[in-house]
Amino acid sequence: MAAEESASLPLLVGVVPGQHPEVLATAASLAARLGVPLSCAYVDEASYVVEWDPARSAHRLSPHPGADDADMAALTAGLKEAITAAAAGAGEPPAQWSLHTLTGDAARALGRQAAELGASMIIVGTSERGLAHRISEALNGSVGTWLSHHQDRPVLVVPPRPERDSSPEKRREK
Repeated sequence: MAAEESASLPLLVGVVPGQHPEVLATAASLAARLGVPLSCAYVDEASYVVEWDPARSAHRLSPHPGADDADMAALTAGLKEAITAAAAGAGEPPAQWSLHTLTGDAARALGRQAAELGASMIIVGTSERGLAHRISEALNGSVGTWLSHHQDRPVLVVPPRPERDSSPEKRREK
């Protein structure tokens, strides 16, 4: 792939409500520095692909569901607000961005979307801390790990910033 071609390919970032702000901030900053669009993708794991009829408008069972119900519209509005803030803070000029809602397994959906867009890189966050998230990761696997083993494009996994209270002195006090 020529350097000129890869310079216009978007970066794909997986977004979820309440994720660490570093994920979007890193993706938006990188997109702004490279001068490429930022394609954000939320995966609704409660939906899955059963059939896709191109003659019908996108619906909840397609790879790209519509945001027609109130819950999905509220979720999408919250994600758009977070993405807008991250893009505005990314530098001058702010990165162009778009939001896509996908269905199915998060890792596979992001992989399909990256292939469809011809994304130059996939950016995801690390899993949350806590027992419930560890059990989920043990059962379902890590999105970043799956992508890094099954993609022909780079995968950037952004960790959360350590809390300021986690200095060695504070940890010894506990």
